[in-house]
Amino acid sequence: MTEKEYNKCVDLYSDNLFRFIVKNLEHTEDARDVVQNAFEILWKHCNDVPFEKAKSYLFTVAYHNMIDHVRKVKRVSLVEEFKEEARVSEQKIHNARSIIEKALNRLSDVQKSLILLKDYEGYSYEEIGEIMQLNPSQVKVYLHRARAHLKEYLVKMENVI
Repeated sequence: MTEKEYNKCVDLYSDNLFRFIVKNLEHTEDARDVVQNAFEILWKHCNDVPFEKAKSYLFTVAYHNMIDHVRKVKRVSLVEEFKEEARVSEQKIHNARSIIEKALNRLSDVQKSLILLKDYEGYSYEEIGEIMQLNPSQVKVYLHRARAHLKEYLVKMENVI
């Protein structure tokens, strides 16, 4: 891959990659770090990665970096105590976006990534398989199960109201 092709990859794929990672991590700065790291790794391996495979390579590298980041964050447990007066009372919000995000957060990391890649980003089963190192039939099965979990959660009236 040439420098010009690398710059074209940045222009073409950085926004989609960032959107995918930030939806999974839900923290903008961490998502920026993961995306930047993916492009840095692509640059280091630009002689080995053909331009046609750059998109898949970037998403694969970013996905694995994101998983590593999540594992690292899970090991660190932060305990914050608040005074009773400082706590905000929980109120149910009638907002479709927050309900869907809550439903997505109930899924495993793999299921959430599959839903986001297929339904939000519009990737094919084959592309998702390359990114997540699954074969297309596994992608279809896991995606079906993830959608079933979402449906099960979203049809319950107490989760929506």
